[in-house]
Amino acid sequence: MNKIDNRWEVVSSSELGRCAETLAKALDVQFKEVHQPGGTKVLRKFSVSETCELLGVTPDMLRNRHKNKTIPEVEADARGHRSYSAEEIDAIRKALCETTRGKAKDVFRPGRRDGDRLQVISCVNFKGGSSKTTTAILLAQRLALKGYRVLSVDLDPQASLTTLFGYRPELEFNEGGTIYDALRYENFDAGPGEESNAPVPLRDIIQKTYFHNLDLAPAGLMLTEYETETAHSFRDPRHTIFAKRLDDALKSVEADYDVVVIDCPPQLGFTTLSALTASTGLVVTVVPGMLDIASMSQFLKLVSETLDAVADYTETEVAYSFVKFLVTRYEPNDGPQRQTEGYLRAILKDRVLTNPMLKSTAISDAGMTHQTIYEVDPKDFVRSTLDRAIGSVNDVSAEIEAVIQAAWGR
Repeated sequence: MNKIDNRWEVVSSSELGRCAETLAKALDVQFKEVHQPGGTKVLRKFSVSETCELLGVTPDMLRNRHKNKTIPEVEADARGHRSYSAEEIDAIRKALCETTRGKAKDVFRPGRRDGDRLQVISCVNFKGGSSKTTTAILLAQRLALKGYRVLSVDLDPQASLTTLFGYRPELEFNEGGTIYDALRYENFDAGPGEESNAPVPLRDIIQKTYFHNLDLAPAGLMLTEYETETAHSFRDPRHTIFAKRLDDALKSVEADYDVVVIDCPPQLGFTTLSALTASTGLVVTVVPGMLDIASMSQFLKLVSETLDAVADYTETEVAYSFVKFLVTRYEPNDGPQRQTEGYLRAILKDRVLTNPMLKSTAISDAGMTHQTIYEVDPKDFVRSTLDRAIGSVNDVSAEIEAVIQAAWGR
């Protein structure tokens, strides 16, 4: 209740629902206005220099390959300047691989090969605001641009990752179509005419995105039901235990992807535990502050104890190819942050990624239009600020990519 002019105003739950509905409609209109025409997101084209960086070639080599017609031609503007879509970059990467001899061609095929395990990476932390979603989407986008086949899985009921991919979860997935549908528990005792609520194949809910090589398993508010349903599931041994449900779902599509990147919710519930038990590697995000480090310490202790309990229950040990800590929202000119970062590195040593993810107005400004720094038009930003942000994210992604390659024995 709110006190107005010495009177108490009663705000009902129905009024809260009307506020939610009004906000949802307004956000939908705003999104469509930003992404005109059509109201859907489209990935921009990339310059020659950006394309060369993604392919790992020089501008001269790219130009000569076009001249020799050994790579697909692309459209040029009136001045003869070429620009490349993500699909065109990938087609050129494949052509370079096919026409390159020896081991040098391996540069142009970074993904899985025969015998390589699907890499499932969860971005996790107990604390909200540690840039889990930002890390997850930027890592997924960068790996896709580098030629990996990537699946992004949104396991946060708030669905921020899903929203960044251009969906309105409260409107588009209100009746289903999210990762919850692939994880939910079947009602084995459903009678005639009753819904069995059997989980659907993961492939049926995966959405293609405007990013080439990058698909999405979206989230929505219904994912909150997974917590309650899992607690009840222990009463019926016919259910597959929660610790294997996401892992089984991912195995059904593993032939389609090289890497899965999971955005976890900011708490250690059954949803996060499902991700942790399905993962081959963890990226733990942490803001360089003593309270954040203390919170992360508690999170790690709870994770360790809980995973041990899960292992005892399932008789399956949980082990990772790697666990890396990523310092996020880092301001190098902030003395206390530098000290805290050094403190963290002194304790965890090489488990902390060498490169932090810098705090940048470019990242936050891009988010105002539901975009990332890889999507925005460079002309709309101060170039030095954008380049600094992209350079930071690229460096972080390169470290994680190297860890992935090492897990594959390369």
